[in-house]
This record gives sequence, C-alpha cells and structure tokens, in this order.
Amino acid sequence: METKLVVPLKTEQEEDAFHLVNEPEPVLQNVLEIPQMNPGQAAEASDHPLESNLHFIEGNVTVLAAPSPSAAGDPQRPKGVKQKALKQEKGGKAGKSKSDKVSKGKVPKDVKSSKIAKEIKPAKDAKAAKATKAAKASKPGGTKPKAAKATKPGAKQPPKPKSPAGVEQSEFDLGESRWYLNRELTWLEFNRRVLHEAVDERTPLLERLKFIAIVSSNLDEFAMKRIGGLKQQIGAGLHELTLDGRTPRQQVIECNASVREIEAAKREAFRQVRELLEAKGIVIESYDTLTPKEKKQLREHYYTNIYPLLTPQSIDPAHPFPFISNLSLNLLVTLRYPKSREHTLARVKVPIGLGTSRFIRVGKGDHFIPIEQVMMNNLDMLFPGMLIVSCEIFRVTRNANTEKDEEEADDLMSMIESELKERKFAPIVRLEVGEGMEPLHRGRLAAELELDEENDVLEVSGMLALRDLFEISKLDYPRLHDPPHHPIDHPQLPAERNIFHTIRDLGAILLQHPYVSFSTSVERFLREAANDPKVRAIKMTLYRTSIQGRIIDALVQAAQNGKQVAVVVELKARFDEATNIHLAEVMEEAGIHVTYGVVGLKTHCKVILVVRQDFQGLRRYVHIGTGNYHTETARIYSDTGIITCDDVIAQDVTELFNYLTTGFTAKRNYRAVMPAPKLLKKALLTRIEREVELHRQTGGGLIRFKMNALEDGDIVKALYRASMAGVKVDLYVRDTCRLRPGIPGLSDNIRVASIVGRFLEHSRIYYFRNGGTEEYFISSADAMKRNLEARVEVLCPVTAPELTTELRTVLDCYDADHRSAWDMQSDGSYVQRQPAEGESGEGTHQMLIAQAQQRLKDALKQKKKPMQK
Repeated sequence: METKLVVPLKTEQEEDAFHLVNEPEPVLQNVLEIPQMNPGQAAEASDHPLESNLHFIEGNVTVLAAPSPSAAGDPQRPKGVKQKALKQEKGGKAGKSKSDKVSKGKVPKDVKSSKIAKEIKPAKDAKAAKATKAAKASKPGGTKPKAAKATKPGAKQPPKPKSPAGVEQSEFDLGESRWYLNRELTWLEFNRRVLHEAVDERTPLLERLKFIAIVSSNLDEFAMKRIGGLKQQIGAGLHELTLDGRTPRQQVIECNASVREIEAAKREAFRQVRELLEAKGIVIESYDTLTPKEKKQLREHYYTNIYPLLTPQSIDPAHPFPFISNLSLNLLVTLRYPKSREHTLARVKVPIGLGTSRFIRVGKGDHFIPIEQVMMNNLDMLFPGMLIVSCEIFRVTRNANTEKDEEEADDLMSMIESELKERKFAPIVRLEVGEGMEPLHRGRLAAELELDEENDVLEVSGMLALRDLFEISKLDYPRLHDPPHHPIDHPQLPAERNIFHTIRDLGAILLQHPYVSFSTSVERFLREAANDPKVRAIKMTLYRTSIQGRIIDALVQAAQNGKQVAVVVELKARFDEATNIHLAEVMEEAGIHVTYGVVGLKTHCKVILVVRQDFQGLRRYVHIGTGNYHTETARIYSDTGIITCDDVIAQDVTELFNYLTTGFTAKRNYRAVMPAPKLLKKALLTRIEREVELHRQTGGGLIRFKMNALEDGDIVKALYRASMAGVKVDLYVRDTCRLRPGIPGLSDNIRVASIVGRFLEHSRIYYFRNGGTEEYFISSADAMKRNLEARVEVLCPVTAPELTTELRTVLDCYDADHRSAWDMQSDGSYVQRQPAEGESGEGTHQMLIAQAQQRLKDALKQKKKPMQK
C-alpha cells in the first residue's frame, strides 16, 4: 500500500488566530481563558459561542473574563519540606556562566544540532521587566526584595534603582546568562542522583546493581546524542552561546570532566555492591581466581560456543585499520613469532548479543565470569604458534546524530533506512580503554579513530560496558529486589461490562500507570475496539512500542475485522527507527493505513480515537496519555492518561488526526486540546501571565508543573517573572532544569524537586490556581524547546472534580516525599530529603502504590454493600 508524506500548508489563520469557545458548564475549561490585564474589570461574554471566542493574534492576548475576586480565596501552599539553606556559590559549579558579562543588547542563543534557534527578543524582556516593576511599585504595602547576592565572584551585579518611595527595588535582566543552568550539565547532575540509588543502603542489592547499569546506559546515550551533536556544531564552526553563555566547545570540555567524575563514582559503587553480592552467593569472578577444573570447563565452552564466532583482524601495512562498530567490546592483541622480535597487532571483536551473553556461568551456582576474560585467556586457540605479548580491551562510541533533511526526501522510509546505515559508520566521539593500556597503543587507537587523546579518550579501571550488568540484576532473588508490584485493575473498569458502555456512563476515567494495569485499561480499550462489531474506525499515533506487544496485534485484528484503521507512525523516534519501520511494514501488509506524520515535525503525542456506532448515532472515544504505547515500559514508567467520550475533546482529536494525515492546517479550531507547535507553548505562557495578573488582584497565585525537563528559555523567563510578582511556583522536574530556584528577588518563590526512585518519572502535569477556578492539564510534552516548537504534542484539560482530586494527590505525594525527593539549590546542586525522626520515609512511588490499592479495596467494599442489604 502506498504511503504518502504530507507537508503542512502554512496559513496565516492557523499561525495567528485561535478560536476558543467559552463553555457555560464547568465540565470543560476554555483553551485560553485569560483574565483582563486591567484589574477589577471583566468583559461581558456573548451568548453566541463564536462571538465569545478569544483571539490570540501575534502574541497579543484579548481577555475574556477574570474569576470573581470573591471566588478566589487564599489557600495555603501545599506543605513540603523546608527549603535547605542556599549554598554559597563557588567557581566551577554546574550551571555557572563562563561569561557573565553579556551585553544588554545581545541575547545568548541556543545551538541545537546545526540549527540555531533564537531565544526571546530583548525588547520583549525589557517590556516584561518594566511591567513587572510598575506593578510592584503600584501594589500597596509591597516590600521590594533585595537583589540576588548568590552570583559568581566578580560577576557584574544587576542595577538596583530605587523606587519613588525610596525603597530599594530589584531589577533583573533576564537576558543575562548567569540566571540559567546548562542543559547538558543538569542532565549529568540527574545521573548523579540516579547513581545515588546504587549506594543507598535502603535500596535492595540487585536493584542497586540495576541502577549502576542504568547510569552506564545513560552515559552511553549521552555520548552518542549530546556529545555527538556538540561535536557536529564544533565541526561546523559554530560559536554561538547557549542561554547559559557556553560555546559548544566549552560544553564538551565541561561535560567530559563531569562524566569522568561520575564514572569514578560509579566504579566505586560497583566495587561496594560487588562485595556485598559475594556475601549473598552472587559472584563475578576473575579468571585467575578459578580452579583448574573450572578453567578447563570454560575452555571447552569457549571452543564450542565462542571460538566459531570470532574473526581476528590483523593491523599492519597490508591490512587497513578495521571498522569498529558502535559500543562493541574489542581486544587489541599484541603478537610476535617465536623467533622474531617484531610485534604485530590484531583486533578481535567480543561477540556479545544475538544469544551470546556477556556473563558466563561458572559451575552450578551463581558465579559468573565476563566473556572477554575467557577470550583473553584462551587466545592460543585463535593465534596458534604465536606468542601473545599482551591483550588490552577498548570500546568506541559513535555519533547518533545522522538526521537528513526530510523535506528533500522523496521517500521518508528510505531516508530513515539510509540514516540507520550511515549511523553505523558515523564519526566516533569517545574511546574507552582498559586501565594500563600501553601509551603507544592508546595513542595509535586515538589517531586511527581521529580522536583527541587528551579529551576524547577515557581510561576505565575494571570492567568496561557496565550496562551489561542488567543480566546479573535480573537474577531471581526476591529479597534482593524491590517488593513485587502488581498493577491493579482500574476499579471503574469492570471486566464483565463493555468498556465503551462504562466510559459513556462515567464520561472520563483517569489512568495512573504503573499503579493501574496498562493491559486491562489501554490495551483492553484497543482489544475491545478491534472486536466490537459497532466500532467503525480506529486512529492512533505510535512513537515507541514493543515489537511483540499486543498493541500491534489489536490493530491488525481490527483491520482484519473490516474496520477502518489509520496509524501515524513516527519513524524518527531515536534508536527505535528500525523497529518502527518493521512495524509499519507489518501493519501495511494487514491493510492498515500508515502515514508518517508531518514533514519537519516529530509526532510525539500519544492519542487513540475510536469511532463507534452507539444507540444515538456515532460516538467518539478518546485516550490521551503522557507515555508511549509500550507494554514493557508501562510497568516501570510513571505515566498518566485519560479515557473520555467528551464531544469537544473528541472533535479536537479528530481535527488533530486530519492534520497529521494531511498536513493541512487551515481553519482548525481547537476548543479543548491544545496541540504543539501551534498552541501549546502559547497556552502555557499566557496562563503563567494570567496567574501573575490574578495574584496582583487577589493574591494566592500558585503554579505547579510536573515534567521530565525544563529547558525552554521562554518558559523559564515567564516563571521567573511570576516569582518576582509573588506567585508561588512548585516544579517537579525529573532531570534537566535550566531554572535556578531560591535566588532572592528573582526566584525565591520557586521550589524545584526531582523524584528518583523505583519507577522512572515520566508524566507531565500542569496546574494553575487561576484565582480559585483551578485548571489541570496532562500532556505528552515537556517544557523543552524541541517539544514545544518542533513536535506534534498535545495538552489536554482534566476537569472532572474526582479526576482533578487524583492529580492533586499525585502532586501532594511529591511534596510529602522524604525518600525519593531531591531539592534543587540555586547553584544547580541537589540535596536529598531525609525523613525526620519517627517518619516512615516512604517515597512517592510507595505512596501511590498504597493509594491505588486502597481505592481498589474501597471500590470492592462499595460493590458488596447492596448485596449485604
């Protein structure tokens, strides 16, 4: 079946005007319901829906109505731990600007891959700063905070003009780089928090080993994606500064230094965990500690199972330097003939993968030895008659940034397949060598691989590629793992009743994974849609999914049952391209309409639309989630989703799919769901500004964001302005965070916490107090420039009181967490919360597991009550 690549038609209407309907009932909030900037006044709403629409034109906001001051109370901010005392800033800390002296007329720029995206214009910053200053000056009784003192020694201080009343007032130039942390360095800081789980005695032993493997895998990906991208910028001669004032070269140097520190800490953590595991009977052996009998058994295993897979390659003038595949382990063997003094080199690849494990079991117990040690001690089979002078180990990491310009591609799938082939031969960005490698060999490898020996070569003590420890961490020792967790079936989705009848009666259902089963909710939603004779059509987006998951099976079954099935597959999902190409081919063969989204934008939203013939006509059922439709990750990622049959949301999702499958953007009016790149970012920015204005009128301003990363400069600046206006801002950011909390006068009303625990925090929740008329949203998008401006994402309102209560509970758990929560300091460092004496010290994930189980128990009790009567 032919698949077509769609190109969006850029229309002025879609770019500049967004029509939003003000619903009379509180069931669904407006997309952009912004209060008047003139305090105390409210525009009269028209009875006609189209006449009461808001218009968002060229960044200017036409305001509809502000909530009545009488309805806006002054609730207390959710209780959390007390902010730790701010540390004095020191040179060299992550997030410090290398150039604090940034001229007012120039704004630092973010460099991403080879494309330079401009940050917000200085004129807008100046305008916003003046507005903030004027508002503060006019507010009665408002004491002006002093300027921040937590700055780099010798850095230029911001001006501190005095107000007419003679009170000192702060003024911050939000264009200065010192107010922002570096994206790459803050992500590495996140990995320090992950690594802490490996040394925390409260973490079970095999889970500690798992966290070491996770950090190792993360650092590999960081080298491939982030260091690779920065080196591309250096190669292209780019010297533009990031928002935090760093050049690409500065970032590479600082990141390499941070990675070396993390690697050293990781090695020490592995040494400790390894010793503790030995006491439990789980031993990673060294070859020289084996008995002669064990060595003989391993030699036989090597000859039968490993030797046939090996292909030694000589390195000499007659043989060019061999190709080294990405992340492969390699032996560099130095040889000579018995009667010769001349040495020669050979490379042998360690054949891990495709059924060959990294660790070989020794004997009948849980004793293991790395495969490379078996190979290194049996090289005489591979080089008979030669003298083995030395054997050293090394590993390379290649750049994963090989994207082509899809606008010039005639066939997107062929282009992606070409990218995958090129990635195998992409430039090498990192060389890891075993400790004690001969300096001559180390230098030769660096030269052959075209690397800077000083900066790009990392000497590693002990084992390389600790990501392979996942193999050991999966051993079946229940007491050395977290207590088993079994997701519950959602209490409101009884298995004996048609799921569409249940959704129709309830209106909307909130799903919290992995606490609620993905299989009996989302997968069941698709399975029943595939087999329900009244279902006419299924539409879905796929970013990442399991190649053998039940999602694809359900879609294929639906197509075979004669239903119209359309799937938007994102072929450019990093490291999942090959899987998605294969899945697209499988679905096309089954008769599914497969498209690849819109040119230039990744389809990152998670949406399912089911069209069903109900008794009153066609009705649409929608699932919108924050996580991928992936069976395995749904058990270890913490995500949120909603299943609803709301007509307005369903109409918006229909428009979204029509956009994804055609690229046409004219006259698409969204009334509830806010897609990126057109609406989502502007919706967040205008709501932040609305919160500022409402706080000036009635007080009690509160913003709470839960996300994986906060990187977009415009969002950070808006949050700074909100804090300066007195709005309380609680941010729960898993990893990258450019914002610096706790700076007096700038961000002293902002708290940032990071949750690192049993599950990977992955949900995105956005909350605005809105003068008492609270707004909750879930989204597939983080506050990152790429998500907000270069991807198709969605922001979905959650309005039902029982569902917003659940979302509030999630956010409150983050505040109450004294086990997995880390509080961010103004210098970019983090301090882990500790339970006070007598506190249980439960983490967020444990609390949410308990709450889900309690909801199930309450539902079962409620179900039994009528039977008892």
